[in-house]
Amino acid sequence: MKTSGLLALAMAGASLVFAVDLQEPAQTPVLDQQTRQGCFKSVGNMTQVFSGTKTSSGYCFNLCKKKYNAFALQGSACYCGMLYPPDDDLVDDDKCNWPCPAYPKEACGALKTYYSIFNTGLELAPDSYKPEESSTTAAPSSTKAAESTAAEESAAPTGSQDAATTSEAPSEEKKSGPNVAAIAAGVVVGVVVVAAIGGGAIFFVRRRRNAEIEEEHRRNAAVNAFINGSKPPGSSGSISMTDSRLDPVMAHRRLSDGSIADNQDYSRRILRVTNA
Repeated sequence: MKTSGLLALAMAGASLVFAVDLQEPAQTPVLDQQTRQGCFKSVGNMTQVFSGTKTSSGYCFNLCKKKYNAFALQGSACYCGMLYPPDDDLVDDDKCNWPCPAYPKEACGALKTYYSIFNTGLELAPDSYKPEESSTTAAPSSTKAAESTAAEESAAPTGSQDAATTSEAPSEEKKSGPNVAAIAAGVVVGVVVVAAIGGGAIFFVRRRRNAEIEEEHRRNAAVNAFINGSKPPGSSGSISMTDSRLDPVMAHRRLSDGSIADNQDYSRRILRVTNA
């Protein structure tokens, strides 16, 4: 009895050691090959694709290798996914000690929510799953968001009033400010008027000067005509008056040769006798 009891205890211990060694250490990922990545306490966001007595690492690898970066084993279930479980969920290898139904020499996780994780070789460094915050941790954020929204709503009228004040200010400045267009038009009109006045003054002065010159020419012409009309034909420019009573010969004598009496008629020659 004692011998059979000791033998049963030894066999149980051996089976326990064998079960502990089922989960082998993690491996470096290799393209197109399955490699162990450790024992995790969650499966992340992987999806179950099979459950049955055929479950093993090789069988699950064939189901997931074409589309997924990773797969997981737990008992008789097989999971596929694109991401590893969260890094914080990695546990010691001895936690995964459940023999696979189709190949008892390897571990298929454990019954207490432990999973054996593998890489399919499709992506050598998949990201790890990051779970969203729970509702309890998200509640304070929602409260803060509500408070900030309320604060913004309470501040909205002030902002609108400021915007209205700001929009009114430029309009008042526009009303009170000078009309630039009117000023520019006035300047242009003033320049045109000044130019017109200047042009008219210049035209008037030139016309008056031309009139004076023409008048002077007319006076000179009249004087010249008068002078030219009173000269005897063939005169050399000196003025001489001709008296019909005068003897032409005597008239052209030099005045120093003798004088002419006014009471004598010199129109005829008078013969006088003188002693020789």
